[in-house]
This record gives sequence, structure tokens and C-alpha cells, in this order.
Amino acid sequence: MTISPVILLGGQRCGTTALAYAMNLAFHDAGGHFTVNGKLPYLLHRWLGGQDLADRHLRADEILHALDRRPPDGAGVEQWRARVERSLRAAARDVAEGAAGDDPVELARRILGAAQGESPYWGDKYNEYLLHLPWFGRVLPDARYVMLVRHPVEAARSMLRWKGDRPYVPLTEEAALAKWTAWNRHWLAFAPGVPAERRLVVEYHALCRGEETERLSRFTGLDLTPYLAGLKPRSPAADTGVVLPADTQAVWEELRAAAPAATAPAPA
Repeated sequence: MTISPVILLGGQRCGTTALAYAMNLAFHDAGGHFTVNGKLPYLLHRWLGGQDLADRHLRADEILHALDRRPPDGAGVEQWRARVERSLRAAARDVAEGAAGDDPVELARRILGAAQGESPYWGDKYNEYLLHLPWFGRVLPDARYVMLVRHPVEAARSMLRWKGDRPYVPLTEEAALAKWTAWNRHWLAFAPGVPAERRLVVEYHALCRGEETERLSRFTGLDLTPYLAGLKPRSPAADTGVVLPADTQAVWEELRAAAPAATAPAPA
């Protein structure tokens, strides 16, 4: 029996990639699969709509090209990528033949299901999922969500240090804080509609201190202890006395209130 998927959420530079690699190994060792930056749902949201079905034209080639431009990662990703291609090609043929129906959400659900195969545990991480949460709620109605949060100043300064070809990175700390605020607001708007047992908010430093391992293990149904043991912050915690913009402060306080370990004192 396949258990409901676990979707790892979080803004850019909030530690999601490190946590995703740990979850990838845990899922893989249990016979499942957790994709690091899989982004297939994101691409389906962008490329699969009602008009595509009406026009009988699903651009499977564009989706596959996007997957290969910045390839997803993690143990077992090659097998996952092969299932994705088979699933997309089959769906594109059905669309061209008029045999795929007229509901893009239902077709996206079918493609994702075929891509996961018989994995008893599966999940995915991609930061941009935060921007499309209502669609996720329709396509994966039984999904469980882990929301990883990090102090906005830490995340903003990490954005400004980011290397590589990333034209979407802000140039100032003010702009980076505004981006952090905008992205995290999506979770605050979406979370009330998700049953409490299917959502978990985790604070980055509490995760690195090992204080969230038990909650995460219970939530995923897997013992994550050996996989999270080496997780360490790459930069020091932000000064708690820093003055944040009012809207950023309000979002941060609401996120921290949902992550119990974030408000507990660090061990001496």
C-alpha cells in the first residue's frame, strides 16, 4: 500500500535541500523515493491546463527538457526519471487522441501516480511549490506537508550570498526580506485548510539541534534519526534583537508559533 506523499516546503535558502537529501536516503532505504528538487508538479501546473487538453497538445517534450536543464537529484532518481518520461509520453499520446478527458487536475494526478510507481513511501521537495499550494491541494488531496522555516534575516543574507546563474535573486537585503515574506505568506493562507495531522512546521535551527527528529519520524512513519544526525547549520543564528519590517515580523511570529521547538530554549 502506498502511503500519502510527503511534500517538503520552504522558502529559498531555508535549509530545505539539506533536509530533502536526508529524507531521500531514508525513503530510498525503506523502498520508496523522495525526490530532491523533483519539480514535476510545478511543471505540470505551468504546462498542463484546460486549453492544452482542448487543443490536444500536451508539451511533454518541454516538461522533460525543463527537468533535464536542472536535473532532480537523490538516490534512485534515475529510475524515477525513467518513470516520469514513460508517464508523460503516454499522457501526451492520450491527449493527442482525445482520450485523456477534459480535466487537467485529474490528468496531472494520473501522471504523478504513474511516475511514483509502486513506491510505498514517496515525496518531493521544490521551493516553488510554495507558490502553487491551492493547486497541490486539488492534485494531491491526501498529501502531507512539512514546512521548514528559517529566520528571515538568515534566509535573506543567504540569498544575497547565493552563487550561480540565478537571475531571480534579489540585490538588497530589503528586497530579500520582502521576497521571504511573500513566499511564506502562501503557507499561512493554505495551512488552515489542511488537517492538523497532515501538516508539520519545523524551525531550521531546532531541526539542526535534533529537537525535531522525533516529530518528523512520527510524521513520515520512518525513523529519521540516523539520517538527520549530521545536519548542521552553515551560518550562525540571526540576532534575535534585529528589527524586522512589520509585515515580515508578523509572518515570522505566526510561523514560529506553529513550530513548538522554535520557541523552546536551546540546550545549555
